Amino acid sequence: MGEQAVTGAGGTPAPERTPDATGEDAAAAAGGAAAAGGTTVPGGAAAPGPTSAGMTADGTPAAPADVSGAGMSADATPPAPAGAPAAPGPQERTSDITAGPGGVMTDEAGVVTGDLTLRTEYADGQVTLRVQYKDADEWYAVTGGRVPLADPAALDAVHTVAVALLNRPEG
Repeated sequence: MGEQAVTGAGGTPAPERTPDATGEDAAAAAGGAAAAGGTTVPGGAAAPGPTSAGMTADGTPAAPADVSGAGMSADATPPAPAGAPAAPGPQERTSDITAGPGGVMTDEAGVVTGDLTLRTEYADGQVTLRVQYKDADEWYAVTGGRVPLADPAALDAVHTVAVALLNRPEG
């Protein structure tokens, strides 16, 4: 917001138009609506209803506002519906694959080839791809195989795509 010059004839400030730094003149002109938390419309009438949009001019948060009929309220986290499942914890999917001629690059062991097991893990908003030689004990992180995943319900789709990209039994 910037300042506006309020001047009279000859470029000097017009005393009757000097801006009020406290805002009391504006509140009085609007019939006190602004001071009471409302807004004004042209002509000085008060506009009904909440007007803060979750914030105030002095930096203090406004009280949460009910948005009736929309199934939500502003500035508040709605409670989980009764009987709703808890947020999912760590999950994983596994599939046996055969790496193609170039193999699968891993962070720990370099390129691995042949019959492998691919594991797609979801935890803490991240998906990680790991491979192991079929029936071995050690798992290796696939290079570049860690990305954020906002919706854990998409884990099956991510695993399906990873299998389609890495499984090359015919070369």
